[in-house]
Amino acid sequence: MTIEEALFSVRDKLKKMRKEDTHLQAKRLLSFVLQKSENDCIVYGKENVTEEEIAKINKYLNEMQEGMPIQYITKEQEFMGLSFYVDENVLIPQPDTEILVEEVMALYNQEEQRSILDLCTGSGCIGISLAKYFTNSQVYLSDISPEALSIAQKNCLKNKVSNIQILQSNLLENILGEFDIIVSNPPYIASKEIPNLSKEVQKEPYIALDGGVEGMEFYQKIVQQTPHFLKQNGHLCLEIGYNQKEKVEKLLKQSKFFKDWYTKKDLSGLDRVVVAQKK
Repeated sequence: MTIEEALFSVRDKLKKMRKEDTHLQAKRLLSFVLQKSENDCIVYGKENVTEEEIAKINKYLNEMQEGMPIQYITKEQEFMGLSFYVDENVLIPQPDTEILVEEVMALYNQEEQRSILDLCTGSGCIGISLAKYFTNSQVYLSDISPEALSIAQKNCLKNKVSNIQILQSNLLENILGEFDIIVSNPPYIASKEIPNLSKEVQKEPYIALDGGVEGMEFYQKIVQQTPHFLKQNGHLCLEIGYNQKEKVEKLLKQSKFFKDWYTKKDLSGLDRVVVAQKK
């Protein structure tokens, strides 16, 4: 079997699994197994695939049939033009979260010195992307999971950022100081909804998905705690679920510490980001 034939075979099998972006996923899987760039898989499409490589491809296809996301197989996901290591200990960075990062970038001049705290950092994709942009600023990555923080550290090295400090904390429990920006993509899925999620999403860490009974547990704590850690006129920037805008805005109003909040929509036109400024 040639690389070209293997590519079409994998694509067809992924279609039968009802996967999305089957051609892209097929190229990604072959690139990983063959240790060639996706472009080289096309250029050298007439070369043969070994029996050992075919066995690996089939092994990974079986895992994908059981719901394993391809990112956990290749251990890689692109985010904000950067490459991040991911495994089952962290959420897979998604394109919609780039809207959160871009909105934080829009708040301040790139050259300004700011202090930024990324709560529930997971893979570190948000904070590391901001550290690459705000090169004169200090960024702090915080998470309750030591496994997630180990991955975040790996991604700091992978993306060559040094203006970052890593902190283990249950939200703000172990955090000291005040920040210009606190950004977070916390767990926000209602507990009862998790069993209804796709097999792929259910492979992601439960602790990073479960937002409590109504999905609001972390927002309640963050809105309550962050005013004590934000500088005057500092910003709280949150990713939210598509149906949580009104509930989060209600929390901000009840807090009395915030002003001038607004929301941004995601690529599907759904509410995805809330930004609020401390009074």
